[in-house]
Amino acid sequence: MPRLLGDLLDLLLPPVCAGCGSDAPAGRAFCPACWARLERIPPNQCRVCQGSGTTLTGRCRRCDQGTRRALDGCAAAVWFEGDSARWVRRFKYAGRGLSGLDPAAEAVGAALILAAGHRLTGALDWPPHAVVPVPAHPRRLRARGFSAPAVLARTLAGELGVPFEPAWLRRVRHTPSQTGRGIGARRRNVSGAFAAPHPLPRARIWLVDDVVTTGATLEEAARCLRTAGAQRVAAACAARTPAPRRSERVEAAATPGPGRVEATQANRYNPALLAEAPAMATLKQAVTLKHQPNLGEEIEEITFEAGSELTVLKQWADHALCKNDSGQLFNVSKELLDD
Repeated sequence: MPRLLGDLLDLLLPPVCAGCGSDAPAGRAFCPACWARLERIPPNQCRVCQGSGTTLTGRCRRCDQGTRRALDGCAAAVWFEGDSARWVRRFKYAGRGLSGLDPAAEAVGAALILAAGHRLTGALDWPPHAVVPVPAHPRRLRARGFSAPAVLARTLAGELGVPFEPAWLRRVRHTPSQTGRGIGARRRNVSGAFAAPHPLPRARIWLVDDVVTTGATLEEAARCLRTAGAQRVAAACAARTPAPRRSERVEAAATPGPGRVEATQANRYNPALLAEAPAMATLKQAVTLKHQPNLGEEIEEITFEAGSELTVLKQWADHALCKNDSGQLFNVSKELLDD
């Protein structure tokens, strides 16, 4: 019946591309041209952590050497940058109520999580018993109005024909945003944040999240599920934040003077900036900031929640130059920042 209803809707309302509005194949969010423009992750990434440098086993050297992980695998469809990041943010930060309805962004989110699920199926030799979303704390859920991972997980569970089980994992501790934190700080931030209310003997579970950066949140969630008895845990995500390029790792660069580092062109700031040593600041309230990657390019607006953390590169009397964990730069009023 659902397939028949979908065919009828395609007949009455022919599918169009979410990107350009031209005709799109039935059941697809994009036409082939717009789909090809997304920053898709190449297929030769590590099947466990999606790092580069795979060996004959399909894993990177670190994972091939037996580094202990709670996750058996993690797959994402696209890199969290460019057009891909804009679509994921549009889906993730939808408004409340009818004003927040965005069928195009929802269709793109569904397409990305199904693509990630397809990659995960090819990487693993076991099917899941259930699909579980990475849960939000009730405080954040009330503020945002919906759970993006839950929407994606329901879509993936329906495609796989397995149960959608949001009650298998709860977030029991509210944690500040992971934005701007290094991998060690991210692990400490989510330590003990999850609980599995019921035993899960020998369960095989796919976790679902919208964006994965270091994997610290997914690892902690997977560890919690394994403690409850889960036998296998893997993760599917719509997008993955790419690791900084060597030239972009400003924090690791040689310092030209005490407490100062020289920012390079790879910081996406034009002209180059001599920046103060990085420090962290927390946003006092939810705010939309404008990011302009390079002069002459389209200005991108990104919404941050209250409590989000940014790296402060340089401060002036009334504003500061900050960057998020994707390396994007923003001018932020000092009134909005808590040092």
